[in-house]
Amino acid sequence: MRFQVVPAAYVLFRRRQSGVEQLLLQLRRGTGYMDGHWTAAAAGHVEAGESVLEAAAREVAEELGVALHPADLVPLCAMHRTVAPHTPIDERVDFFFECRRWTGVPATQEVDKSADLRWFDLADLPDPVVPHELQVIEGLRAGTLQPVVTHGF
Repeated sequence: MRFQVVPAAYVLFRRRQSGVEQLLLQLRRGTGYMDGHWTAAAAGHVEAGESVLEAAAREVAEELGVALHPADLVPLCAMHRTVAPHTPIDERVDFFFECRRWTGVPATQEVDKSADLRWFDLADLPDPVVPHELQVIEGLRAGTLQPVVTHGF
């Protein structure tokens, strides 16, 4: 049986504040998926005819109201993921990027989908974080993140 792969781009905004590494996270609401969980500051599906880099830049503009150049996106990993119980026709490939340079001040643009937007110390994250994203963030924090990871298999 053939399955459909759904690609998505995730942008982890990072900064160093007073010597502490921080991540910008938003609190999901009204989306129907993992509402009440903290998530990457910007993320979304790649649209037809769009590269994953273009998708990342578009999502950042739509969700945070800031601009970035695709060259400012540092690839972290690709994640092949599925949902249990396994749905053989719907698997995901998520591309995670880090961004430390952008133009503008990040602010919630989609108030119906985000209850909060906040910087957190990388060593002191809120709870709960979307599980597959937490896997990447924990690998990033520990310095053990591999270029290709899996989730849900």
